[in-house]
Amino acid sequence: MAIKMVTNVVVIGMGYVGIPCAALLADVDGFQVTGLQRRSKRSGWKIDVLNSGQSPFKGKEPGLDELIARVVAKGTFRVTDDLDVLSKAEIILIDVQTPTDVQNMPQYESLREVSRNTGQRIKRGALVIVESTVAPGTTQYIVQKIIEKESGLQGGKDFDLAFSYERVMPGKLIEFLVNIPRVVGGITPQSTERAVDLYSKIVKKKIYTTDTLSAELAKTIENAYRDVNIAFANEMALVCESLGVNIFAIIELINARDDRHMHTPGAGVGGHCLPKDPWLLRHGLYEHGSWKIEPEIISLARRLNNYMPIHMSNLVENALLARGVNINESTVTVLGVAYLENSDDTRNTPAMPLINTLQSKGSTVRIHDPYVQESDFEYMKIEQDIFKAADGSDCLVLVTKHTNYYNLNLDKVKSVMRTPIIVDGRNVFDQEVVMAKGFEYRCIGKKGAQSTI
Repeated sequence: MAIKMVTNVVVIGMGYVGIPCAALLADVDGFQVTGLQRRSKRSGWKIDVLNSGQSPFKGKEPGLDELIARVVAKGTFRVTDDLDVLSKAEIILIDVQTPTDVQNMPQYESLREVSRNTGQRIKRGALVIVESTVAPGTTQYIVQKIIEKESGLQGGKDFDLAFSYERVMPGKLIEFLVNIPRVVGGITPQSTERAVDLYSKIVKKKIYTTDTLSAELAKTIENAYRDVNIAFANEMALVCESLGVNIFAIIELINARDDRHMHTPGAGVGGHCLPKDPWLLRHGLYEHGSWKIEPEIISLARRLNNYMPIHMSNLVENALLARGVNINESTVTVLGVAYLENSDDTRNTPAMPLINTLQSKGSTVRIHDPYVQESDFEYMKIEQDIFKAADGSDCLVLVTKHTNYYNLNLDKVKSVMRTPIIVDGRNVFDQEVVMAKGFEYRCIGKKGAQSTI
């Protein structure tokens, strides 16, 4: 009887990228996948949850719960904090976070650590793929150099290395991994070929090949492009507010052309990617103490998008004054702290700068979110009952357009509020309906919503 060959895969980092990718690979015949996760107080609990066959995500993730349960039951997927699993891996995927600090500089502590851990244990002939978003040049000049130093092996000769970025979004993790084209860039043609062979087992769309630097640039430029477009929509929303015009009606007119796709404005930009990837792109242009080119547009876009939660606080103060309430005597209820609708992902959520600004103005702030658990949001208490959260409140501020909020019982919520005010950061509510029920209403980019603060 022929011996069935098993390919050992280790995925480092059990987050929004690592978990679905590991589970998909574990469902491939002949693959044995191990998730490697640090057992820290903040995220170590994921190890036990995943090993029990459950997803740690509380938001809606079609297909993920069933997939995890299946591969755990098959015995092809498990999670551990034991670094020695790296020594048996033919393929290692790096999926750790790569945040930026308050000066917008890349923070690569986790990336450097896992590169050292990999280098100290990598076996000859292994393939390493960086999926974490990084500044252009990072894969070859940081990851490769660290692995080579720690292992004594040579990249492209003794081990293969590639960069292939994720394009996932909470709520569509499986769909986006499987049904969106993939970009792969290896340090050698063989590295690229091996990475393509791996992804072809789970990706149904075309896999594009390029060099490592171009792949890194594709990811950061793609997200910078999105961020700039959102910033334009936000600035035009402020323009329309100042002129007393509805930006959403304007966008509908513009997008009547099939080749026009103007974005919609909102309370702010969050998530792991857009708030920091433009800065990673910018960082990649800085060399030896000077700029190769100073990317002005993406820097301006970042500042404008960061301003939107501040603008939301101004709308709150404006609406409170219209009803005779001073903000330093008010209670404000924030609806949604996840950065994206119907998810529990709070990374870089625009709710936080809004909350901080309201509190700095003297307001008492409450939070409601149907998906985010209090244990996952260490800053404040999260109320699960929206009517308790609204009880005695002077203003509801919608930050996240969770489906639950579209069907909010306005009569009931008004009956428990002290002052009936709604500030809508995502154009969820019908302005005429809300105002007809006696609410003071403000919305980003709508007539009557402009702030005079």
